[in-house]
Amino acid sequence: MNTLTCFHLSLGADHVAHLVLDRPEAMNTMHPTFWRELDEVLAQLHRDGTARALVISSTGKHFSAGMSLETFAGAIQMDDQSPEGRAAIFDLLTDMQATFTRLENLRCPVIFAIQGGCIGGAVDMVTAGCIRYASADAFFCIQEINIGMVADVGTLQRLPKLMPLAVVKELAYTGRRLGAARAQALGLVNEVFDSHQATVDAALQCAREIAAKPPVAIWGTKQAVTYARDHSVEDSLRQMGWLQGAIWSNAHVREAIAAMKDKRAAQFTPLSELKGFSEQG
Repeated sequence: MNTLTCFHLSLGADHVAHLVLDRPEAMNTMHPTFWRELDEVLAQLHRDGTARALVISSTGKHFSAGMSLETFAGAIQMDDQSPEGRAAIFDLLTDMQATFTRLENLRCPVIFAIQGGCIGGAVDMVTAGCIRYASADAFFCIQEINIGMVADVGTLQRLPKLMPLAVVKELAYTGRRLGAARAQALGLVNEVFDSHQATVDAALQCAREIAAKPPVAIWGTKQAVTYARDHSVEDSLRQMGWLQGAIWSNAHVREAIAAMKDKRAAQFTPLSELKGFSEQG
């Protein structure tokens, strides 16, 4: 992977990956380099299978102020003057949406540690994660309506799965800020902490607990939960049967029980490295 300019990535011996947004001077805004680097990092983590949990945190006063305004000034072409240009907007947005969907499809859980403002595109991003911790000063804002557009990279599709629809509509129509305490009460945030450091520490601790479980069982759990969110109970139970039949491991169950009895860390097989067909041979 090329040197990252928007992020800092580390992977510890505990199999926890930590991705840090690292442009505090620009409030960690999102520009084309941000999207490209995030896409590259997530693709690598997905292929490698080494990370068993991913924590995403940030630096500075705000988690992220969303899309960089200069991006709209020329870095991204939004041509509304012809049907061909408008068709290209669809393909551009599909490409951008796919980057955040990588978070949802990543083979390990994704935990966000959020401080200060989580604005616009940043809301799109964190709603694609599994767990959200926030510091007391955090707030969320569907900023797009305040600059004359519709949120288009996942917020309006994922947020109604996480909190009451009427509240989503209120935030999406008004562009109001949602504070950390109310976000927790509504179910968007798992827990609120006094400081940014405490939030990051809690996210890393949660990630370490996840990383201590069998990676394939965590993978299966993530698959099942995501599927159940979008399907009926009957369909989800059927999918669960196929899934459990595919990944069941007596060895993992025996090791988990033995480790609990012996009061030691369990040892589990990592996920297999993924290689595309063109990479074989």
